[in-house]
Amino acid sequence: MKRIPMLIDGRWVGDDHDEWLPVNNPSTGEKLTEIVNGTKEHVDLAVKAARKAFESDEWRAIKPFERGQLLIELAAYIREHAEEWSLLECQDVGKPLSQAKADIEAAARYFEFYGGAADKVMGDTIPIEDGLLNATVLEPVGITAHIVPWNYPIQITSRSVAAAIATGNAVIVKSAEDTPMTTQKIAEWFNNSRLPKGIFQHITGLGSVVGAALSSHPDINHITFTGSVGTGINVMQSAAKNVVPVTLELGGKSPNIVFADANLEDAVQGVLNSIIQNAGQTCSAGARLLVESSIKDEFLSKLVERFKQIKVGPGHLDYDMGPILNEKQFTQIMNKLKVASKKGQILCGGKRANIEGYENGYYLEPTIVDGLSVDDDLAQQEVFGPVLTVLNFDSVDEAIQLANSTEYGLVSGIWTKDIDVAHFVASRMRSGQVFINSYGAAGGIQMPFGGYKKSGIGREKGFIALRSYTQVKNIAIKFKQY
Repeated sequence: MKRIPMLIDGRWVGDDHDEWLPVNNPSTGEKLTEIVNGTKEHVDLAVKAARKAFESDEWRAIKPFERGQLLIELAAYIREHAEEWSLLECQDVGKPLSQAKADIEAAARYFEFYGGAADKVMGDTIPIEDGLLNATVLEPVGITAHIVPWNYPIQITSRSVAAAIATGNAVIVKSAEDTPMTTQKIAEWFNNSRLPKGIFQHITGLGSVVGAALSSHPDINHITFTGSVGTGINVMQSAAKNVVPVTLELGGKSPNIVFADANLEDAVQGVLNSIIQNAGQTCSAGARLLVESSIKDEFLSKLVERFKQIKVGPGHLDYDMGPILNEKQFTQIMNKLKVASKKGQILCGGKRANIEGYENGYYLEPTIVDGLSVDDDLAQQEVFGPVLTVLNFDSVDEAIQLANSTEYGLVSGIWTKDIDVAHFVASRMRSGQVFINSYGAAGGIQMPFGGYKKSGIGREKGFIALRSYTQVKNIAIKFKQY
């Protein structure tokens, strides 16, 4: 791909006077393209253009159903170019091609879903007293900033951008410096659309510079951020200084709880899929296995056998699992495994996978670690790699206590045939999503997604996400009584 400029106020910004950053293919280590290393000044220009576009008569004249039609047109365009966009996502992130294809379809579904919702965002009438007509209307918040992580760039861009534009906002997307390519494709489409210039803008660069400038800008009206807890806290603190609301999705250490009566084959496959998807580089990864003691040995035997069958390789060859994003991520994971190996037992994996012809990629064997204490770092903190920690329990109460024992609360999986146990445990989970006898079902476009505790604030996906991009105005009309 040619160099990626920024889209600001309908113009492509980036020339030889700018600093450019390389974007590499995690599968091969080769450079794919370059992005502009954006500055605070670029952010100021984008925010100014967004404000002008948002307040323009041209934008106000576009009816909600017309915004919806436009988003549905984008969904069709994404599907029309699905093969090309899937390969870009695969090359950019390193994930297997089939997973990239699923991400592209999910992106289309987000634009389709919120396109259909655009003219259905309605207020209420509230009975007060005779002679008073009271109504609420939902209005767009204004300028929304979307700071996107590197692990699911097309999905996470699409799910928040679609909801924000459906409700009438002006959008500024800051893509991850490692994975900007499919967001750039969305930017190209919007720039050629009939929307006013400045309603959709794409800026690039380092999070410490561009992301910080966005989150602290006094004319931003809402910030959506997905990433680490530490950065999320910084975003929230910056936003608080301007009294700006945030939606934060900050990761997790999600459990799969397997009871003795579960269908073990289904549970094995569910646990496996939940930790190897995108090489475990997933906020909602099922990174903890909590298994009932009476079946632990049997279950682990089956699981280790399946882990050893996983084929690891470059994304475009569509093996089961691709590489870790870069050397920094890979080194962090290996350092954590080194510490964990002294406290517990690595049942399988734990080593670099050497892929002939792809020695410059950072490949890791899928890993299972047993024998750790519940308080050990690897059992508590997000690894962001294909590393599963194992703990066992002897009672329902102990399972619940272990499941809720981390500072995160994003997703939980419960595997049992007992409907009473399933519902009771689900009612006690401190997590934003609970799946029973499944995990991450069908991508969940319609399912509210977000966390308890340090997994974040607010919800994305589904109709509830639309509320993040609107504000309520109450209008009371007094009329004369006869």
